[in-house]
Amino acid sequence: MATSSPHIYTTSPSTQLRPMLNLNPALHLFKFPQTPTKRFPSLKHVCDQGSLNEAFKSLTTFLTHQLSPELSLDAAYSPLLELCAKKKALPEGQQLHAHLIKSCAVWDAKLVYMYGKCGAVLDARKVFEKMSHRTVFTWNAMIGAFAANGEPFKAIEMYNEMRGFGVRLDSITFPSVLKACVAVGSLCCGEEVHGLAVKCGFDDVAFVVNSLVAMYASCNDLGAARKLFDGVGDKEDVVLWNCIISGYSARGMSDEALGLFREMQKVGVAMNTYTFVAALQVCEESFCGKVGMEIHATVLKLNYCVDNYVANSLLAMYVRCGKMEEATRFFGDLDDKDIVSWNTLLSGFVQNGLYKEALMLFRDMQRFGHRPDQVSLLNILAASGRLGSLSSGMEAHAYATKNGFDSDLQVGNTLIDMYAKCSCVNLMGRAFEKMPNKDFISWTTIIAGYAQNNCPIEAFELCRKVQMLGLEVDAMMVESILSACGALKCVPLVKEVYGYAIRRGLFDLVLQNAVVNVYGQCGYIDYAYRIFNLIESKDVVSLTSMISCYVHNGLANEALEFCHFMKETNVEPDSIALVSILSAGLCALMKGKEIHGFITRKGFILEGSVASSLVDMYARCGTLKNAYNIYNSVRNKNLILWTTMINAYGMHGHGMGAIDLFKRMQDQQIVPDHITFLALLYACSHSGLIDEGKGLFKIMRHEYQLEPWPEHFACMVDLLGRANRLEEAYHFVNSMESQPTAEVWCALLGACHVHSNKKFEEIAAKKILELGSKNPGNYELVSNVFAARGRWEHVEEVRMKMKGIGLKKNPGCSWIEAGNKVHTFSARDKSHPQSNEIYQKLAQITETLEREAGYVVQTKCVLQNVEEEEKVQMLYGHSERLAIAYGLLNIPDGTPIRITKNLRVCMDCHTFTKLISKVFWLVLVVRDANRFHHFEDGICSCGDFW
Repeated sequence: MATSSPHIYTTSPSTQLRPMLNLNPALHLFKFPQTPTKRFPSLKHVCDQGSLNEAFKSLTTFLTHQLSPELSLDAAYSPLLELCAKKKALPEGQQLHAHLIKSCAVWDAKLVYMYGKCGAVLDARKVFEKMSHRTVFTWNAMIGAFAANGEPFKAIEMYNEMRGFGVRLDSITFPSVLKACVAVGSLCCGEEVHGLAVKCGFDDVAFVVNSLVAMYASCNDLGAARKLFDGVGDKEDVVLWNCIISGYSARGMSDEALGLFREMQKVGVAMNTYTFVAALQVCEESFCGKVGMEIHATVLKLNYCVDNYVANSLLAMYVRCGKMEEATRFFGDLDDKDIVSWNTLLSGFVQNGLYKEALMLFRDMQRFGHRPDQVSLLNILAASGRLGSLSSGMEAHAYATKNGFDSDLQVGNTLIDMYAKCSCVNLMGRAFEKMPNKDFISWTTIIAGYAQNNCPIEAFELCRKVQMLGLEVDAMMVESILSACGALKCVPLVKEVYGYAIRRGLFDLVLQNAVVNVYGQCGYIDYAYRIFNLIESKDVVSLTSMISCYVHNGLANEALEFCHFMKETNVEPDSIALVSILSAGLCALMKGKEIHGFITRKGFILEGSVASSLVDMYARCGTLKNAYNIYNSVRNKNLILWTTMINAYGMHGHGMGAIDLFKRMQDQQIVPDHITFLALLYACSHSGLIDEGKGLFKIMRHEYQLEPWPEHFACMVDLLGRANRLEEAYHFVNSMESQPTAEVWCALLGACHVHSNKKFEEIAAKKILELGSKNPGNYELVSNVFAARGRWEHVEEVRMKMKGIGLKKNPGCSWIEAGNKVHTFSARDKSHPQSNEIYQKLAQITETLEREAGYVVQTKCVLQNVEEEEKVQMLYGHSERLAIAYGLLNIPDGTPIRITKNLRVCMDCHTFTKLISKVFWLVLVVRDANRFHHFEDGICSCGDFW
């Protein structure tokens, strides 16, 4: 803003505003000196030094020592009022105003200017309205006050009033008016002011041109802004360059902004803070990141790093480009770190998934005496939620409450989200209820939180409340409701929500994908596929949803076939799609290797869920060595990866390997969770490690304070039962604090059946039938136990009960990969194109085993009330035998035959496969519902213990 030259004012003293103030120090009326006095520095010189205290002392000295009459009132007060304006020192300015009133001096114009700059618009207006004579400077000061203090409409109104009174505009008028035009977003108004500037002959005044360029750029007319910029002949004004670069920067037009920055360097215009900040704001991604580093070099050369604005912009540039190592290093080198510096790095850690680093930085921030603000809290709450760190989130919540941030709407919404991600539903609901004000985001977040934490009823209740309050339901809320429908497995509700979304015009691609996903969760694959086909512009999420649908419903073969569809549509899978495909769960080793190759070629980083899924895939395909190689190649191993590798050892019968890995995990300070201990107990159970398993169960409860789930109890019962310690297993079940679930009793029943313990067998079977279950496997186990005892009436009762509650027996299926294709076989299946050859080959194998290895079929394994001959034929038609015969026909000699079965391998098929490995010199890897069996030279890796 330009300063004014001296003006003459003629307002009467009686019309002055008289603020009620205590003057300190007292300013005495000035008297002309009678005798010569010593020389003092001029008051203007003191004000130029920028110290208010020194300026007031100098004024008092001038008045006290009765300096020469040459000193006018203008020379005494004008610089001091300007200093108050510059420093936004309102109390001091009010003291001067009060003294001017006592002195009967007329200083209205400078008072308007001072009050405007200090943000006291009402005071400025009062002074302005009581003036009888207003100069152009006074009008400009009042327009500037409105424009600078968030009242642009009043600024434009004042401008129109000024023109109505016929006041002649000067060049100073235009910047403030143009700033007001930008604030109201009126390009039309700005163009009108531009026309007047041309008419008045001010279109060649540098600061007017700068303001016009800034106006056009801010109003998104960069063409006009650039035309004005290009029309300037001598571009030596740094403000002009800053205006145009900032315009492009604000619109994210990095090429144009950085091009002008380089042109500015060539021309040799001296850059300032605003130049660097504007250029750094558009530096993103790899290319612009290099330019950002060049700018950093220029900043260092010109010694601008001491400027906090530039330093923080450099830090933000490194964060946006994902260069967190450079950002951390630069932050460490900063001498003067302000709250913006800390928040910028904190946000960077959160945005780049470095949540633990964010928590550490937050603690350092407090340790170094910086008080976290709202931005700090939002970031730390987000980091706590994504880490699932409830303790850190609660600490942040306590800090927010103590410092009054908890009433902030955005903080409240983030608190809800944090508790939702930490699966702490009670505290989430309490945080929501305590919010003094709730917006639409609050309702959407709490509904999503309940849906994500398997509380669908609460989600629906809140959705109804939203409708009762008259709030408009949007697509995001509908997506959360669909998630709740999936948890309830309620298809009629899905259809209702689907219809609502269509009627309200909310059915966009995101919701279409969500509907595909929820139909898959409900088991309605045909519906899901129908919606999928209706999607016109299928994206990677659409395809991933459909793959997940197949995987969720056990149709792994169809999921893998869908990969070919992705290739045909030229949609490249992302990490989520790859994880979905890898989790299909088949022993499709060749397909898995193909996906691994794709991951490597496309440069996906082997970490997180991708690495864990690859380890799991190789383990499930029977290649434990490959699984370990992937695990070992990951630099930053998270808990999921450790747990996956422990589970891999367990399913292959390497119990001690799993325990050793757990000890290494503890040495790395990785805290295990419930799933880790479940994998460990499973490994101990399948390796017969009784004492080790019992020890781990104690560690879980007492050292890590983890309350066991029903699955942990079931594992412990299985562990004891397999070792024929059935009395101990039974007492363990009875000692449980909570009621034993059907799964726990099933573990006991299975062990009793293997070891022929009729006493506990009867108790366990009765408990399973009393508790009921939606798992058909539980009823099948009871049925098999009764069948083995010849209790066919009880078998029929169990089957009728299953039929009454809509449960069906899971048919036995086996899969084998050959020729880069997965082939499926069910019991006594004759649907395969090579069916005749398969049965002929199987007959030859059986005959060879009977002749050379003394194989005798064990009909006791058939738990059905049929003739012996029928039992023999049923065993010969088991799905894994058909898969083995197919493998011998189609897999090259010397290649291991890998088979997956969805049920436990029966004793007869286990013996049959052992003999095949010995007589035919084969290696067979069979994965059943319980574990892996590696058959070689007549021996199985399970030691006949499965």
